Amino acid sequence: MVIKEKKALFIIAPKNFREEELFEPKEILEKAGINTVIASRKAGTILGVGGETVKASISLEDVDIKNYNAIIFVGGPGASAYFDDAKARQIAKQAVEKGKILAAICIAPSILANAGLLKEKKATAFSDQAENLHEKGAKYICKDIIVDGKIITSNGPEAAKRFGEAIVKAIHL
Repeated sequence: MVIKEKKALFIIAPKNFREEELFEPKEILEKAGINTVIASRKAGTILGVGGETVKASISLEDVDIKNYNAIIFVGGPGASAYFDDAKARQIAKQAVEKGKILAAICIAPSILANAGLLKEKKATAFSDQAENLHEKGAKYICKDIIVDGKIITSNGPEAAKRFGEAIVKAIHL
């Protein structure tokens, strides 16, 4: 199936996602003409770490990878709920298998590492995740953004805008 329009899926934690890591990249993608969808463990209203809410329109169980050009895991303290989540890891693995852009910011790169997707890949994350990435075989680099093939990682909210720009660039390649 060929995706006619460019489409990206943002996966946020069931609670305590980092708002700027969702809102800033989402706005950049939408300005670039990319349709965005928000998913979480369950569809419905999700509370961010800063007190803002957003509606997740689909649950992780309803995600169909073929409908998206990019899968983006948003950080914040709540993202740790997906570190050992079988469905989140399955989505990440399917994204790689299907040749999709796979992106993660803040602590969310640990989801990719725990899924075995960062072995021998250059990656970054929030500094407290460096050891986990290294233990899972990633070549951790302390930078704001790392692009290694179709995997994009970022270290946190200060880089959210550049993270969004890197995703747009990768989608349009």
